[in-house]
Amino acid sequence: NSRINISCLLPASWHFSISPVGCPRILNTTLRQVLVIGVLAAAASLLYYSVVIILNKYGRASRDKRFHRYLARVTDTEATDTNNPNLNYGIVVDCGSSGSRIFVYCWPRHNGNPHDLLDIKQMRDKDRKPVVMKIKPGISEFASSPEKVSDYISPLLSFAAEHVPRAKHKETPLYILCTAGMRILPESQQKAILEDLLTDIPVHFDFLFSDSHAEVISGKQEGVYAWIGINFVLGRFEHTDDEDEAVVEVHVPGSENKESIFRKRTVGILDMGGVSTQIAYEVPKTVSFASSQQEEVAKNLLAEFNLGCDAHQTEHVYRVYVATFLGFGGNAARQRYEESLFASATFRNRLLGKQIGVTSDSPYLDPCLPLDAQDEIKQNGQKMYLRGTGDFNLCREIIQPFMNKSNETQTSLNGVYQPAVHFQNSEFYGFSEFYYCTEDVLRMGGDYDAAKFIKAAKDYCATKWSILRERFDRGLYASHADLHRLKYQCFKSAWMYEVFHNGFSFPVSYGNLKTALQVYDKEVQWTLGAILYRTRFLPLRDIQQENFRGSHSHWRSFSFVYNHYLFFVCFLIVLLSILLYLLRLRRIHRRMLRSGSSSSLWMEEGLPPQKIPGAL
Repeated sequence: NSRINISCLLPASWHFSISPVGCPRILNTTLRQVLVIGVLAAAASLLYYSVVIILNKYGRASRDKRFHRYLARVTDTEATDTNNPNLNYGIVVDCGSSGSRIFVYCWPRHNGNPHDLLDIKQMRDKDRKPVVMKIKPGISEFASSPEKVSDYISPLLSFAAEHVPRAKHKETPLYILCTAGMRILPESQQKAILEDLLTDIPVHFDFLFSDSHAEVISGKQEGVYAWIGINFVLGRFEHTDDEDEAVVEVHVPGSENKESIFRKRTVGILDMGGVSTQIAYEVPKTVSFASSQQEEVAKNLLAEFNLGCDAHQTEHVYRVYVATFLGFGGNAARQRYEESLFASATFRNRLLGKQIGVTSDSPYLDPCLPLDAQDEIKQNGQKMYLRGTGDFNLCREIIQPFMNKSNETQTSLNGVYQPAVHFQNSEFYGFSEFYYCTEDVLRMGGDYDAAKFIKAAKDYCATKWSILRERFDRGLYASHADLHRLKYQCFKSAWMYEVFHNGFSFPVSYGNLKTALQVYDKEVQWTLGAILYRTRFLPLRDIQQENFRGSHSHWRSFSFVYNHYLFFVCFLIVLLSILLYLLRLRRIHRRMLRSGSSSSLWMEEGLPPQKIPGAL
């Protein structure tokens, strides 16, 4: 019998033979090694394939989630589909001092995950405009005639009723929340106005409106709602495992014995209006107090609340510090400053026998006005003339005492308690005057840089008024900047700087302040935070209805991984079974060959062949 031996430059055992007669040695050592290598290669390929698919699936899921958040911000501007039966609606009326505004919000059914909040958005009409309406005057104007309040607010509710689908009215909550104007009224007048609303509105409208849905909210509540609204729009309540997101260690209120948790860092807000300034930020760790008096004050400034639908879950429990400072807004501060100038000039004139500021020929030199800018103020029927010197540093020095800070630790404006801010791991947004001061004239809104801001403010203050007017006429400033802004920009820049760095004690090196007018191209109202907080238990209804579907969805999300592993294990078992079977056949074949060789040997010697039992 002739054989063809094939070998290659591999180890000696790696060879095989081909017999031209039926290839009886097909199951030899070489084939076993090739088979083993093939099995291992197939297993490795399958493992690699499974890992790649799983990573792609979950990597894509993570990317899709981030993309979905971005997409949600874009689709926020789309018209609301009122034909969608799964949409829910909610209404908030903001009864302010100068007027009342109604906001209509909508959200889809809750996804059934108790860790997620409702996805609330502002409703938009067919023209994609927010469903908002404002009327004047403020509701507090009806203090002496409370019986007219329901007629006053009726146009707002009719407006909302036209936009919310009729079939949804009875399940649409309506909240009427009154702010600054109503707070200054006597309690009896407040009660009379609210009583008229609670009595008449259910007669004419089918909205879900109970006694707790109409109230006068405190400045602290308003600040908390504003904080909730901003952080919700920024996605800071979505507790994901995204490594790109900044996190903060939190000691959950009411659970001092439990370990700290890590979750997304929320943003603080600074809002400087014309009359007041407000600050609100999360206090992630348990605070300590310098005195019992300070602790008592802190109780009125710290708010602890749970945004989640389950009161026993702590992942959405927040501790927020909120403080409002009347008289520290931009316009009110300027008024206080002018009163101080008038009193100082009057005293000096009497003491020195001079007439500074009495006539335009001998004006009082004001370092907080641009160079050579002229102004006049009136006090008690008397007029005082001013001329700017544009000295930014001197202006700052003069207004520092207006911060009214105390020597006690952990205090801010007016000596009010302020818990420590972790400057290395915090982020703040500055609204209203914080944005106008940096953007309208200086054109540097957005990321705040103290050194660049001071330089720009100094240059502006030291620029002659005639040059500033020329730039204004050429349209070099923001479109909504007017001459009032130009004239008082120097003062307000100094005031904003001092409030932020001296009043609230933010270091000059602080680099995590963003000044903004809008978030994602839309103005965020405190009413968004109000409806988020007040509807926080609504997901419980959807969760109960979706329990079975939620469990099924949970299994489906994990079955992808399990199915791939199961397939991989089965594949390996089949391959190993085939390998063992082939090795078994080879062993049988080898023994048969041995048996044949032995028989031939006995026959050659003329002896009867010995019986060799076969192995099986």
